[in-house]
Amino acid sequence: MAKLKLGAIADDKPVKMSIELPAAVHRDLLAYAEVLGRETGRPVGEPVRLIAPMIERFMATDRAFAKARRNRKP
Repeated sequence: MAKLKLGAIADDKPVKMSIELPAAVHRDLLAYAEVLGRETGRPVGEPVRLIAPMIERFMATDRAFAKARRNRKP
């Protein structure tokens, strides 16, 4: 089985945001939620719950962002 970049989704209190996604991105999000649910054995529920962990993972693995954040002046 493929190793996805996301693991099980934590049950955390969210901050409400409203975004618009292109239809293709939404379809991919639905597909990702389905695959993740199969891999973890826990259904994701609403695929919108994937967006925050995906953004978090993206920022955590962005070396340029990490460097800029470390070098930022207080």
